[in-house]
Amino acid sequence: MEDGKMTVRAVERALDILLVFTEHTSLGLTEIAEQVGLHKSTVHRLLASLEGKGFLVRDAATEKYRLGFRVWELSAQLSGQSDDLGTLLQPEMERLRDLVGETISLYIREGNERIRIQAVQSRQAIRRVAPVGARLPLYVGASSKVLLSFADESVRDNLMSGQDWPASIDRAEFLGRLEHIRSLGYATSVEEREPGAAAVAAPIFAGAGRLAAALAVSGPSNRLDTAKMREIAPQVIEAARRMGKMMK
Repeated sequence: MEDGKMTVRAVERALDILLVFTEHTSLGLTEIAEQVGLHKSTVHRLLASLEGKGFLVRDAATEKYRLGFRVWELSAQLSGQSDDLGTLLQPEMERLRDLVGETISLYIREGNERIRIQAVQSRQAIRRVAPVGARLPLYVGASSKVLLSFADESVRDNLMSGQDWPASIDRAEFLGRLEHIRSLGYATSVEEREPGAAAVAAPIFAGAGRLAAALAVSGPSNRLDTAKMREIAPQVIEAARRMGKMMK
């Protein structure tokens, strides 16, 4: 039993190290140890294993690590699956990008976070850059509000009763906003998460009315103002409807 626990702990620690690279391109041993909260000698052994299997590559000149070819091989297998949402819906996302001229993102909910699983960048010189894989809180942003508005009541209750719920956000007022979003069929946000950014989002429903994802248009708030978001909201809703029909 003790050996089993040690093995599982080693796996968890190795995965924690890999997850550090969702936010960093390259890191040294000391930086990684600080990120995961482990002693450098422990991290060094895990890094050697990950490097040996090709999941990490060490630059001999800088002594820093970056993701290796095995990660890309796994990623390629995911993208090749016919049921991968990012691949399946990308053509429709590109169509919407060309229609509204702004960056298009696709989000799913995982626990109390949303994850951007696909993005099609705007062609405009000044644009909203949306990195794929970003994890964001569920209490701010148009996509977050969509994912909460159309989710089961238990999802909202779990989030709003948790310790991570910001004291600055009144629960009753927030629930009222979610109800309004359900009646509209879309959500908007202006500089809720970052200065100068705005977004409008709509839900994507798969078979049997299951909420599958949120489709968002985002851009600079001086270009994507309230009037513009209201204007393009029907186009976002229609694109989300088409995407839902493409899913199982």
